[in-house]
Amino acid sequence: MSTSVEAGRSGALNTPTSGLPKLYLVRFAFAVVWAVSLALTASTLGPVSIALLVIYPLFDVVAAVVDFRTSGTDGPRILLYVNMALSLLTAVGVAVAATSGIPDVLRVWGAWAITAGLVQLFVAVRRYRLGGQWAMILSGGISTFAGTGFILMSAGPNASLTGLAGYATLGGIFFLVSALRLRQRAGKVN
Repeated sequence: MSTSVEAGRSGALNTPTSGLPKLYLVRFAFAVVWAVSLALTASTLGPVSIALLVIYPLFDVVAAVVDFRTSGTDGPRILLYVNMALSLLTAVGVAVAATSGIPDVLRVWGAWAITAGLVQLFVAVRRYRLGGQWAMILSGGISTFAGTGFILMSAGPNASLTGLAGYATLGGIFFLVSALRLRQRAGKVN
């Protein structure tokens, strides 16, 4: 998910845009650090990998709260509430699933990737006029496919957490691209 500013009819941004690129950059940095940390601990479900798996959706809740506070009354507020609820439920679900093993974690994560991806897709389509949202549209769409892949992987003999690190990295790259495009557009408007 992302922070919002809305575009007026003229195409000019009618609220400050500094929050959106900053949030996207923070999300990029977090995703990369998280992915590396998970990749180093993903071979088993130990205390560190479980903590990382719970922290990721909790970070998404925090990002959605920041987005909610800065998006204004015209922002995608209902969708942000949905995202907060999904991410909070996922954090709890992952913690519970971790007691049963990697396949259950992948099922919970997959369901979250599908539903949160759809929310991200809807938010990005709504924000398309801001610029830089094509990366968020792709990210939301890819998230739904990745979630399906995680669920399918959970039923196989080689269920692994490693794919989650790649998923987070790709999502982080999409946030970086959107941040750069929004900064570029803000420079043209000013």
